[in-house]
Amino acid sequence: MLLAAASAGFAAGAGLIIAIGAQNAFVLRQGLQRRYVGRVVLTCMLGDILLIACGVAGIGALVVRWPFLLEALRYGGAAFLAAYGLMAAGRAWRGGGALAPGAGGGSDGRRVWLACLAFTFLNPHVYLDTMVLLGSLSTRYAGQARVAFAIGACLASVAWFSSLGYGARLLLPIFRDPRAWRVLDALMAVFMLGLCLLLLLKPLAPAHG
Repeated sequence: MLLAAASAGFAAGAGLIIAIGAQNAFVLRQGLQRRYVGRVVLTCMLGDILLIACGVAGIGALVVRWPFLLEALRYGGAAFLAAYGLMAAGRAWRGGGALAPGAGGGSDGRRVWLACLAFTFLNPHVYLDTMVLLGSLSTRYAGQARVAFAIGACLASVAWFSSLGYGARLLLPIFRDPRAWRVLDALMAVFMLGLCLLLLLKPLAPAHG
């Protein structure tokens, strides 16, 4: 029973986390640059674990009860995505987006970490997916089985972000060409600005879970 619950949690978590998103695009870029990968991967994993634990504990009900919280995140997340998308567009236009592995000083590391936190916690959909949807799915189980479900979902996050961050280096032969970085930044700009418009034009529905 515990193994079945953990497997269900892993499958549900993987299905939500692996979907294309701004956070995954950010982790991929950092992995390709091999800059602060451990910090970024750990932040993403701990963020998911925290939100999944809150959802399984029933805190996700607050998201449904107080929809204005999601609305605040909706506009804050849209503003952040717009700013990051414009930065990516600038890199694509100018070129030079491929920084040497390990380059950058301490302040740059702090900026990367703060951006990672923003991608993790300013995305209102992550609260719907982890706290509401996974939280509601966990109610099918009781006691230790619910804990096993949560552990399975958390392991899906650990496996995905580790693979994405550290596995990105397999694509490095492609990105030895500076043009590949310009294409990546252009795609990221389109993706981020598109998500920004989606957040602004499409109201969130807490009942999704």
